[in-house]
Amino acid sequence: MLSKRIVSCLDVRDGKLAKSVKFVDTQDIGDPVAKAREYYAQGLDELVFYDITASSDNRGIMLDVVSRVAEQVFIPFSVGGGLRTVEDCSRVLLAGAEKVNVNSAAVKYPGLIAEASKAFGAQAVVLSMDVLKVQKSAQIPSGYEIVINGGRTPMGLDAIAWARRGVDLGAGELVVNSIDADGTKTGYELTLTRQIAEAVSVPVIASGGGGKPEHLYDVLTEGKADAALVASMLHYGEYTVGQIKEYLAGRGIKVRIQKDE
Repeated sequence: MLSKRIVSCLDVRDGKLAKSVKFVDTQDIGDPVAKAREYYAQGLDELVFYDITASSDNRGIMLDVVSRVAEQVFIPFSVGGGLRTVEDCSRVLLAGAEKVNVNSAAVKYPGLIAEASKAFGAQAVVLSMDVLKVQKSAQIPSGYEIVINGGRTPMGLDAIAWARRGVDLGAGELVVNSIDADGTKTGYELTLTRQIAEAVSVPVIASGGGGKPEHLYDVLTEGKADAALVASMLHYGEYTVGQIKEYLAGRGIKVRIQKDE
């Protein structure tokens, strides 16, 4: 059995670490480089960096911040925000990332997933999905809709169908972020996560809603996620990575425990 992963997300705005609730009321809360170094030292398995306004501002990603974070961590590190072309993805990888996260641009131009997968390999291409719960309809039979541009633009696209298509196009991993749960610390969207995990053959990272270790246990078991992304729990010092992993290990979840030097 593969170990379950604990992933943290650095949402970066204007070079500073930011946090929002349901994609609104975004506040600056610190230095992303310092936080990356801190979480790496705690035993984090993987780090995700999002330039959260690159797409909505129609600009490129902040490569200087990517480079500085990459210098601090020696774990898988993926980067997203404003990646519109294979050339954009290449610049991020050359700046030190191991994976690229595509989101808004991939919805507008799905060929980006296939092109990036062909250029860099499926293992380097992560499809991030921002998902909003809506009324079920013929167009959105699952009741979960894809929203882009930082939660600003609903696309009339069913999340389960988009997950399957993204994998068919060459995405090697999915990040499934529930807008409804984002920043609430009340638990992950288990139904959404499970439906997508059951629909695809690649690893699924659950995102949005983690507030206590029990929530991670629920999404890694009932939600069938391969990894759980945490932000507020770590950013505000409520838990360390080690504390979360100790809880999960105590409940029978296989995780990578960092050995003391």
